[in-house]
Amino acid sequence: MTKSDLFKVALLGVPFDDNSSFERGPALAPNVIRNVLSNGSLNGSTELGVDLRASERWLDVGDINVATSENFIVAIEQRCDQLLSNNTRLVTLGGDHSISYPVLKSYRKHFDQLTILHIDAHSDLYDSFKGNRYSNACPFARVMEDGLCERLVQVGIRTLNLHQEQQIAKFSVESLEMRHWPLSQPLVFEHPVYLSLDIDGIDPAFAPGVSHREPGGLTTREVINMIHQINMPLVGADVVEFNPNKDIDNMTSQLAAKLVKEIAGKMLLGAI
Repeated sequence: MTKSDLFKVALLGVPFDDNSSFERGPALAPNVIRNVLSNGSLNGSTELGVDLRASERWLDVGDINVATSENFIVAIEQRCDQLLSNNTRLVTLGGDHSISYPVLKSYRKHFDQLTILHIDAHSDLYDSFKGNRYSNACPFARVMEDGLCERLVQVGIRTLNLHQEQQIAKFSVESLEMRHWPLSQPLVFEHPVYLSLDIDGIDPAFAPGVSHREPGGLTTREVINMIHQINMPLVGADVVEFNPNKDIDNMTSQLAAKLVKEIAGKMLLGAI
């Protein structure tokens, strides 16, 4: 058995939303999602047949304490470095979408080739937003500037403006807009995949608990199928921008917990 066969997958919380550009609240999400995962309403089995509760390779490593917004990049990157160096891959719970940048800075040290699958209503490619280059509207501009992936594929996009279109062209991003949905052919990847899943990529009919509700999005089933159909090892993921303050009857917390389960199960089935 090789070292890669022994990797673990850890749930890591980042209760941080200082870079939210509209409404605060996503910092509450990690605790809420954990509560759903453990409260008995869901069992431990995933649709792909992985029983997370019976797996010794699935663990919860708690939260990262981000003391100030000034040190959020260093704090997140260093904790991810510790875990990845210990052969532990991560399902990270945001928090706002700014956390993806430091997580991916760490991932790049451990994976020479990486594709990012980004599910979102927004491209998050602003060079700067409201004077903040680390806003939740900017993480993938920083990711692409730093060369943290070979390929960035964005699915669910439905709010592009001229600046974002220019950024897409500048960084050669594959932006698959919802106005062209469904895809003409399945996504095919050549490298290990990191999934960045903004809950507002899903239509607010299924996920009302977000700060930026944008109608016309993906269904829950479409997102789950997309996760299941990833043809290369899924080596990491973040689930971000769930805002419990905006939820209705716990709909979005249940959805986020379901997605965490399916992502973790898919990761545990992979090997590289």
